[in-house]
Amino acid sequence: MTLTGPQIRTIVAAYLGWTLDAFDFFVLTFVIKDIAKEFGVEVSAVAYALFLTLAMRFIGAFLFGRLGDRWGRKPALMLDILCYSIIGAAAAFSPNLTVFLVLRALFGVAMGGEWGLGSSLAMESIPPQTRGMVSGVLQCGYPSGFLLAAVAYGLLYGRTFGDYTFDWRAMFLLSVLPAFVVLFIRAAVPESPAFEASQTRAKPKLWATVRQNGKLVVYMVVLMMAFNLFSHGTQDLYPTFLQKQRHFDPATVSFIAIVANLGAIAGGLSFGYFSEKIGRVNAITIAALLALPALPFWAFSTTPAMLAAGAFVMQIAVQGAWGVIPAHLNELAPGAARATIPAFVYQAGNFLASYNGPFQARIAEANGGDYAYALALVAGIVAVAIVVVIRFSPERRGEPLTAH
Repeated sequence: MTLTGPQIRTIVAAYLGWTLDAFDFFVLTFVIKDIAKEFGVEVSAVAYALFLTLAMRFIGAFLFGRLGDRWGRKPALMLDILCYSIIGAAAAFSPNLTVFLVLRALFGVAMGGEWGLGSSLAMESIPPQTRGMVSGVLQCGYPSGFLLAAVAYGLLYGRTFGDYTFDWRAMFLLSVLPAFVVLFIRAAVPESPAFEASQTRAKPKLWATVRQNGKLVVYMVVLMMAFNLFSHGTQDLYPTFLQKQRHFDPATVSFIAIVANLGAIAGGLSFGYFSEKIGRVNAITIAALLALPALPFWAFSTTPAMLAAGAFVMQIAVQGAWGVIPAHLNELAPGAARATIPAFVYQAGNFLASYNGPFQARIAEANGGDYAYALALVAGIVAVAIVVVIRFSPERRGEPLTAH
C-alpha cells in the first residue's frame, strides 16, 4: 500500500527524532576513556553516566508520555527534542565528574520521552499492513544515531582546527543539532489521527488502564529489560573494548562501529519487514538466535577485519530483534495510553537493565581488563533469555490501532 505525503513526513520525523536522540547518547560511548583521564577517575566511574542516563529514561517516558496522551503526540515530541538537545550540549561545559553525571541524568529524562512519542505518532498514522516495515525503519534510527556518532568521532576527534583540538567537549556540543528537527515537525507533520479522533470521547484513567492490563504490562517490562541488556550490553562498552583491550586508534574504532551499525540498519529493516510475513514473535526469535554464532568473532577476534565482521552480524541480530519492537509494543498496548505504556514499559525495562555499563566495566576490571569476556558473557546469556521470554508473548500483528 502506498503511503501518503503526511504519513511519510511523520515517519521521517519519528526516525530523525530517534536517530539524533541516539547520536546524543552514543557520543559518550566513544569518549569514556578520555573523560576518565581528564577527571582522574577509572572508566567504571564515568560508566555511571551510562547507568544514570538509562535509569532516568524511565522518568522521562512517563512524564512525556502523559503529555503526549493529554496534549497530543506532536507538541510533546517537539518539547522533548528541544530538551534533550539543549541538555545534551550542556555536558560540554561540565567542570567536574559530578556535574557531568547530573547533566547526563537530566539528559536521560529527556531521552526517555522520544521513543514512545515518535513510535505512537507514526504507528497511529499508517495502515496496519505497513507497520512491520515502518517499525524496522523507526528502530533503525538507533543504529543510525550510533553510526553518525562513529562518523563524527572518526572524522573530527583529535583533529586540530586552527588553535583548537576537537576534544570530548566539542563532541557534546554537536548534541544541539537535533533541535532543528523541531522546525520540520512543526511545519510538516500532522497530529496522530487516532489521537484527534479520541478527543471526542471520554478517556479511561492511565492507572485504571494499567491495572486492567497488569499481567501484560509486567510481562512487557521483563521483555524490555532483556532487550535493553541485549542492545546496551553489545554497544555501550564496545568502543572502550576496542580502545583499551585491542588498542585501536580512533579511525579504526570508528570503522568497526560504522560496519556494526550498517549491520544493525540491515537487521532492523529486514526483520521488521519479515515480521509482517512470519509474525513478530517468530522474527524476534530468529534474530536473537543469530547472535550466538557471532559471539566468538565479535568479542574474541584480534584483527579489525574479523572484529568488524563479527560486529556486523551481531548487530544484525540485536537490531533485527529490536526492529520488530515499535510495532509489537504498540500493538500490545491499550489505545487510551499508547503514548505512555509502550514508552513506560520500554524505559522501565531499561531502568532494570541500566546498571549494565558499570557492571560490565567492573567485570572487565576484575579480570585484568578483559572487556571481551564481560561483553560476551552478557550478550550470550541475554540472547538465550530473549528467545525464551518472547515465546510467551501475544501475537497481535495487523490488528487496528485506536486511541481508546
